[in-house]
Amino acid sequence: MKTFTAYIEWDAETKLYVGTVPGIPGAHTQGATLDGLRKNLQEVLELCLEERGVG
Repeated sequence: MKTFTAYIEWDAETKLYVGTVPGIPGAHTQGATLDGLRKNLQEVLELCLEERGVG
């Protein structure tokens, strides 16, 4: 299992957490809670890696 670092910010305008995984094109998403954001990031990261033929 690989470990990835995500950058997380709070967007006061949309009232959502926004996360991105640097170095992985397309690996960014948002969520209303940190748990929701974590799940969304995991899903989008898996899709991005699958698309690139990694994993």
